Amino acid sequence: MLNQKRLERVNENLERIGLKQTIITDVMAVYYLVGKKLFSGERFLGFLVGSGVKPVLIVNELNRFEEDLGVPVQYYKDGDPLVPIFADKVLHDEVLGVDKNMAAHFLLELMEGNIVKGFANGSLAVDRTRAIKDEEEKEKMRRSSRINDLAMAKFKELIHEGVTEREVASHMPGIYKALGAERQAFAIVAFGENSADPHHMPDDTVIKEGDTVLFDVGCVFEDYNSDMTRTFFYKKYPEPEAERIYNLVKDANEAAEAMLKAGVSLKDVDSAARDIITEGGYGPDFTHRLGHFIGLEVHEYGDVSQANPNLTEAGNIFSIEPGIYHRAIAGVRIEDLVIVTEDGCEVLNSFPKEIEVIG
Repeated sequence: MLNQKRLERVNENLERIGLKQTIITDVMAVYYLVGKKLFSGERFLGFLVGSGVKPVLIVNELNRFEEDLGVPVQYYKDGDPLVPIFADKVLHDEVLGVDKNMAAHFLLELMEGNIVKGFANGSLAVDRTRAIKDEEEKEKMRRSSRINDLAMAKFKELIHEGVTEREVASHMPGIYKALGAERQAFAIVAFGENSADPHHMPDDTVIKEGDTVLFDVGCVFEDYNSDMTRTFFYKKYPEPEAERIYNLVKDANEAAEAMLKAGVSLKDVDSAARDIITEGGYGPDFTHRLGHFIGLEVHEYGDVSQANPNLTEAGNIFSIEPGIYHRAIAGVRIEDLVIVTEDGCEVLNSFPKEIEVIG
């Protein structure tokens, strides 16, 4: 069903970027607004919105549905041109926004039709709306993260002599299901030197004594994603320099979280963590941004990085995930999700961050 409050916020954000109309083709953005997943494959799917137009869904006949979504739906058949469909719905003397996911051949067809003044990227209107979670979204993110906390406790029990990364990863989807998740979103399982590869995919590496064990995992609960990373040590307490690396990462994680509240520069949040790691001598080994926004998708618009001077807003949800990746010593990442509040932040993950030896 159409979420009128979200649509109103999109229209307000459209006005802020100087647009009165836009076509949304990103399927998750459409779902965010109308509450139904309308996957159309290679066929056009669009939602025309804006303060100057009447909202309407444009859907291929093959994807016809019976529900009343609270918004008019116009169906079209294969082979029907797009220009006549939009000609009587858009403001001809205004620029038409399109989103970043719109296929070029659809955009070119509309451009050749000369039915509007011009075209512009309208994605920011939806992206900025989705970046501030409403109360329903926050609760789903809390529940998704609680499942992830419970799952992490189960995952570390999978580590035993002779096990491979791939074997551990194979048990994860079932654990998530048993804990109430819809499905696993993703899983990184990395032993030893592999933990120094931030995006390592599970392979046939066998665990050995003294290895770091890095789990970067997430699940989906009622369409909302969780994401958390913890790093353990197998059978043996880390050597002094590996311990120092671990504590630098932990301190960086906690320093960034401690400074969070509405109105803080995302660049400064990144710096709070990065400076600790740099001063500790491992700046070159922290090879990625501090965090990414998350919700219906694991990676949504917005990040916590040196390139983003934007200010945090209450309702933002993103990751705080500093890491040090030194193949010869240890690869360590510690990641939580946080909800920004007016005067602080709510950390969604409660799984401990202290050094832990498992196995």
